[in-house]
Amino acid sequence: MNWQAVGAIYRYEMMRFFRTIAQSFLSPVLSTSLYFVVFGTAIGSRINEVEGVSYGAFIVPGLIMLSVMTQATTNASFGIYFPKFIGTVYELLSAPVNFFEIVLGYVGAAATKALLIGLVIMATATLFVDLTVLHPGAMVAFLLLTCLSFALFGFIIGIWARNFEQLQLIPLLVVTPLVFLGGAFYSISMLPPGWQTVTYFNPVVYLISGFRWAFFGTSDVPVALSLLAIAGFLILCLSVVWVIFRTGYRIKP
Repeated sequence: MNWQAVGAIYRYEMMRFFRTIAQSFLSPVLSTSLYFVVFGTAIGSRINEVEGVSYGAFIVPGLIMLSVMTQATTNASFGIYFPKFIGTVYELLSAPVNFFEIVLGYVGAAATKALLIGLVIMATATLFVDLTVLHPGAMVAFLLLTCLSFALFGFIIGIWARNFEQLQLIPLLVVTPLVFLGGAFYSISMLPPGWQTVTYFNPVVYLISGFRWAFFGTSDVPVALSLLAIAGFLILCLSVVWVIFRTGYRIKP
């Protein structure tokens, strides 16, 4: 394992993140505050509790998941797409670095960025609501698995994309809508039976439900199924990345 190469890629990506640290952290803080004003105040004044939890606290796991998924996907996709766009990826491929070390550097940096933003949002949420975590170990496990899996997903998008429009297509038109429709701001049990059945086909439901269980001990689906879903998605993304480097899909000319 060439840890020097992994560290070089990781440090370069993290330096790019910290060069815009005000934008990187200020934007999610402002967005979280806005969500609390709109959902916590406007809707929370009409919905006191959901499954025994105040509505303001109930939406916190969903807000964290929304930011973590989108940030991990966006950072990883741009991180690998830009070297491919300007051609420096060929220098990386010709260096004595294997595909696992390349993925570890880029995905590790994107996952770290998403994790930091998730922690910032959690800290911001404590300014608005009283927040307790019943299962901190499970919370950390879900958060880390989500950061890693969606960073891998973003890496795949960055390899697949041929232009900046395609780079933003899936995060905006797939990931964000799935989070909003995945119980981020409501419980699945509040939906009519027919819509509940449809919602269970949304994979994000299992991630948000498991993450919310770590906070409050309540979930829409069994926790074991949530863990299985995120682990399965992680393995799927790893398999796709392996195939990409094995075949040279949209990397080699």
